[in-house]
Amino acid sequence: MVIKVERGMPTPEELAAVVALVQARAAALEAAADGPRRPAAWADPARTVPGRVPRPGPGAWRMSAWPA
Repeated sequence: MVIKVERGMPTPEELAAVVALVQARAAALEAAADGPRRPAAWADPARTVPGRVPRPGPGAWRMSAWPA
């Protein structure tokens, strides 16, 4: 890749910033081309749930406030 300055006299810091942005954008496009990555199955918190979580029954909100 060649970067050519058409006008002006950029400082070395300005050129470094432009090159860093171009490289970061190219790396992001390359990573996006690979497709989205799914997390490993062991990292999924849902794997620790033994089955479906039961839903509260009728009046459960009222029972939750009662002393034990």
